[in-house]
Amino acid sequence: MKLFLIVLAGLILEVFVWIGVGDLVGSMWYVFFWFIAAFFMGMNLIRKYSAGLMPQMQQMRAGQMTGDPALTSNLPKILAGFFLLIPGLITDVLAVLILIPSVQNIFKNAMMKTMAKRQQAMMEKMMGGMMGDMNGMGGGAQGQSPFADLMRQMQDMQQQGGSQRQDSSIIDGEAREITPDVQKIEMKDVNK
Repeated sequence: MKLFLIVLAGLILEVFVWIGVGDLVGSMWYVFFWFIAAFFMGMNLIRKYSAGLMPQMQQMRAGQMTGDPALTSNLPKILAGFFLLIPGLITDVLAVLILIPSVQNIFKNAMMKTMAKRQQAMMEKMMGGMMGDMNGMGGGAQGQSPFADLMRQMQDMQQQGGSQRQDSSIIDGEAREITPDVQKIEMKDVNK
């Protein structure tokens, strides 16, 4: 219900801004042409920066936090593209603000902190369930997680981040050359 009220208030505010800017520049056609231009700029931003993003998002969702800087640098630009797609001057101003490099850095830092907290909560939940199983079997001291060292090591690896970056697009495998048996086709076989 709160989201509905926020969207409704935003729409009403956008309409008043449209009318005000239309009166200020002299014609609503200029505002309309701006919306069309902003739409195509937003589509261009989304196309340019969203290529190859889905596999990284699936890894993030699975709990594997990649230290990929392309992911964190492209998401603000994609968000700005979505804001440009929405017809409205307020959303366009937000999109332009997001495209400022210092604002992108703030956005990236906040996003990395949120992802780290989310992964930490997931690890605690996962390790907490394992700890309960181990304590039931007598495999650990009461109140002491048998995976505490492992969790600390994983956190240290996260802190180091991009120093040991692995490319997720590399596929390891073997290749060998196969020479097919070449048979000559004679004309007498074709004419039959």
